[in-house]
This record gives sequence, structure tokens and C-alpha cells, in this order.
Amino acid sequence: MRIRLRRGYGGQVADCGLQQGEGSISDKIDMSAETERSLFIPVILGTARQGRQSENVARFVFEQTKKRGDVETELIDVRELPMRLDDAGEQMKDATFSAKIERCDGIILVVPEYNHGYPGLLKHALDMNLKEYIHKAVGICGVSAGPFGGARVIEGLLPVMRELGLVTIFEDVNFAKVGTLFDEHGKLLDQSYVRRVDKFLNELIWMARVLRDGREHIS
Repeated sequence: MRIRLRRGYGGQVADCGLQQGEGSISDKIDMSAETERSLFIPVILGTARQGRQSENVARFVFEQTKKRGDVETELIDVRELPMRLDDAGEQMKDATFSAKIERCDGIILVVPEYNHGYPGLLKHALDMNLKEYIHKAVGICGVSAGPFGGARVIEGLLPVMRELGLVTIFEDVNFAKVGTLFDEHGKLLDQSYVRRVDKFLNELIWMARVLRDGREHIS
């Protein structure tokens, strides 16, 4: 029996060409050439505070991302970005940072929650670019000292991501009670986060590939 898909309100029927039991539609799509090309997905640490515990999170996520053979990555620290404080927006754009965002296929943001919000310096850094973000994937890792793992900071960032033209994935990673998650050397103590970040990366990589294909082939 052939599987037929109904689409639209007009009752038109499209035949996807699969026999029952043959697998999914995606199995029929040859993505071999596309998957041979590495994605560039940098990790951005979104705070400059002294004693920041989210740095351990960013380094852990960065190391997990580096293990993906189909991904090139880099750790970008907002503390090290050249930013003026007497101006804001694209007029203070840093050429090196902008070139990395232009080249990237997706972004991972590691963001601590401070007083129910995101760090102002992160917003200051993100606002230096605009067109460079459009139709690219973004995943957010929230960090907090409390039990919610930055859930509120992620919620607060979603409209910002949309306005910048980024596409936010539905998988987040919430690093709750961050002070208990790493030892004094920055080594992860709770191994469940390996699985969580792996699931997060799977979704981000999928979305980054789909969006790259769209940017390159759909006008």
C-alpha cells in the first residue's frame, strides 16, 4: 500500500512515493553531500563578571561540541570582545566578531540569570550585528545558582532572538544550582548533563543544516 499525504484546504493529494514499511520521507532524501560539509557553531559566553561560574558551563558545552566531527566551533567570551560603552548597535561593530557571526551556521549562547534577566553586556555584544544572524539557528543554555537553571533568562531572550532574525531551537539546557555541578578544577560532577547537551546538540545541528540549505538554495 502506498502512503499518500493530504495537504491544503482544497483536498489536494500528494504521493510521497513510499511503500508501507519503507521508512520515513527523510530516508529518501540524499543528504550525503550536505553532511560532508562542516558546520561552524561558536559558543558565546554571555557574561563578564568576575568569579563567573557559567564559565565552567561554557567550557563544558564547548568541549562537547568539539567532539562532533561535523562541527567546527570556537569559544567566544564577551569579556574579550572590543566594545565601546559610549555607543551601541551596528555602528560599533567589531570586524572580527562580525566575520565569525557571518560565517557561522548556528550559535550556542551560555547565559547566566542575573536578577531574573540576562546580562546587559551580552545584549550590547549581540546588537553589534544584525543581518549576520538572519536565518541561522541558536540554542540557549541557561545557568543559575538556584533550582530553575536559567529558565527565566531563556524566556527573556526568546523575543530578542526573534528580532535578530535567529531561529531558536526547542531544546534548552538548564544548568541549575551551578555551584554544585563542577569541582574546583571545573570538572563536571553530574554526568546527566552529557546526555542533555548531546540531545541539545542533535537538535541544533539538524536545524543549522536545514537553515543553511535554505539560505543557499531558496531565494
